[in-house]
Amino acid sequence: MNIHEYQAKAILRDFGAPVAQGFPVLKAEEAVAAAKKLPGPVYVVKAQIHAGGRGKGKFKEASAGDKGGVRIAKSIEEAETYAQQMFGATLVTQQTGDAGKQVNRLYIEDGADIDKEFYLSMLIDRATSRISFVVSTEGGMDIEKVAHDTPEKIVTFSVDPATGLLPHHGRRIADTLGLTGDLAKQAGDLAQKLYKAFTEKDMELLEVNPLITTKDGKLRCLDAKMAFEGNSLYRHPDIFELRDITEEDEKEIEASKHDLAYISLDGNIGCMVNGAGLAMATMDIIKLYGAFPANFLDVGGGATTEKVTAAFKIITADPNVKGILVNIFGGIMRCDTIAEGVIAAVKEVGLKVPLVVRLEGTNVDLGKKIISQSGLNVISADDLDDAAQKIVGAIKAA
Repeated sequence: MNIHEYQAKAILRDFGAPVAQGFPVLKAEEAVAAAKKLPGPVYVVKAQIHAGGRGKGKFKEASAGDKGGVRIAKSIEEAETYAQQMFGATLVTQQTGDAGKQVNRLYIEDGADIDKEFYLSMLIDRATSRISFVVSTEGGMDIEKVAHDTPEKIVTFSVDPATGLLPHHGRRIADTLGLTGDLAKQAGDLAQKLYKAFTEKDMELLEVNPLITTKDGKLRCLDAKMAFEGNSLYRHPDIFELRDITEEDEKEIEASKHDLAYISLDGNIGCMVNGAGLAMATMDIIKLYGAFPANFLDVGGGATTEKVTAAFKIITADPNVKGILVNIFGGIMRCDTIAEGVIAAVKEVGLKVPLVVRLEGTNVDLGKKIISQSGLNVISADDLDDAAQKIVGAIKAA
């Protein structure tokens, strides 16, 4: 689960990390009141969307101006103007795609007298099952570009969970960033606070870009991005309350209500599969034959007819879907359950696109019989390769 910058900074503030004073704005008319609470005379007006690259982004509406989603205002009046321009407009960044995201929240923050900018993040290293720090002197830039063009400027190290963060980790961050004296001490202190926040709140990602030094010799987290492990949210009701469903895909929200693992994609073939590995293989073979998957959807091993019906409805609700591939290997999941769910869904919502069903495993003969006797226009496939070729051929022929 992702949260907004202002929410992430509130969490950092609770753990004692240095962040600027700022206030969220949920209505454009609240901008003046928020700015007046800050010392000024410089204010930063930030669009709050779940996407990076806001500063370099562009608004679709000409009335929103061309200064991007992060703007420096030198007066309260200018902050108000920016807020009015940005609120409700659609911001397009490298991470939003061409559709962009509507700006429904702003964050007005006290300006900073920046001396230097750095990059600092924490994430889970899946290879070592440890928390890793990623540190670079190239702050304020796309870290992917830095990794591609100048990888030597990125330093990564992991923390042994048996010992936790130790003083030498903080010293390594300071050395990497070229910080000495009091700034080096601040870096060590910040590392401890970030590590504590990361572990206690079950984060998957904590990114500070940029981490800055001010001209008066202070470290400050100028931006903050956080993502949390979804399976741990039951332990953190305070974090779950920060969820902004307007930033999420409607189909993914509906899938979560039925305990379905669903991710919306940009293709045109809807997929219903049981098992994450098989789902990935299904998407790969669809691409192999020249088409693109519209989603990742794992119905799980113990799906009921009702759950399968819900999954089918979610797939057909996507207007980009031009064909559907159901690929089931019945181990725990029974093929007849899938067949009954598909038939129930088709009868309820209708079938306007080609549907290919491949069943194998437990009760496969019964499942195939149920589908063949349903009277529905369903294309049967013998194996995954056959199924992929048939669904790609069907949508190309349509």
